[in-house]
Amino acid sequence: MPETLAAAPPLEPLDALVARIPDGAKIALPPDYSYCAMAATAALIRRGARDLHLVGVPTGGFHADWLIGAGAVAKVEAAAMSLGEYGLPPRFVEAYKAQQLRMIDSTCPAIQAGLQAAEKGLPFIPLRGILGSDLLRYRPDWHVIANPMAPADASPDPTYGVVDPIVVLPAIKPDVALFHAPKADRFGNVWIGVRRELMLMAHAARATYVTVEEVVDGDLLRDDATASGTIPALYVSALSEVPLGAAPLGLPGSYGPDRAALQAYVHAAKTADGFAAWAEEHLHALMPALMPALMPE
Repeated sequence: MPETLAAAPPLEPLDALVARIPDGAKIALPPDYSYCAMAATAALIRRGARDLHLVGVPTGGFHADWLIGAGAVAKVEAAAMSLGEYGLPPRFVEAYKAQQLRMIDSTCPAIQAGLQAAEKGLPFIPLRGILGSDLLRYRPDWHVIANPMAPADASPDPTYGVVDPIVVLPAIKPDVALFHAPKADRFGNVWIGVRRELMLMAHAARATYVTVEEVVDGDLLRDDATASGTIPALYVSALSEVPLGAAPLGLPGSYGPDRAALQAYVHAAKTADGFAAWAEEHLHALMPALMPALMPE
């Protein structure tokens, strides 16, 4: 089997990678328990990004809250906003209450389905499980239609007035997918292991920017041990090698979260002044040390 022949995506410094993301971009971000590009998030804040539309795949967490606190976000589309064991995202809660951003409510299956539609080049996709949900009242872009494959003699549903009702959702086509990964090879193939939401994001987005712990020799697609968990370089627009790039959240399988640092953020970010002081200390250096010491996972 020949080595990968496609041109490798550029490998560049972190600030150059982040400079590719324009203001107003729709950015797909993974959940906190996945592979999050926290160093890239910090670089976006240092750059002064504005008017971003964040898509949580399927939820938003710490990196979304950082960006919201920095005034970089106009819209959030997600099934939930949560910091897990640390509670609600404080800057999101305050911004939402102050009507400083628009929250586009969704569900986990709806986020995944919308991205799958974009992945397949479809303008919309059907999903039945939303029927009966109050979300249909708040999402005018979600439509209930009759199942065109229903039996000809089927009777209309009394609630929706159509035969065998089903919801159709518009495709979610991010401008950018942004995440961190354990490694890439010199051809630009990126190993993500079991994190299949990252594969979906890369397929659906117009551009995919990835920070990685390391760039390794060889071809990840040629090794049976890594091929099934590797995003081909075809779907990767640019790379940056950023050791500890997921800190302070940690990188499953590589290093764990800095729980003290995460708790300190939540405490500081309860107020706008507290967030500003935290950001000045942790985000505004040229290459901030987000985790001075990592605990092995």
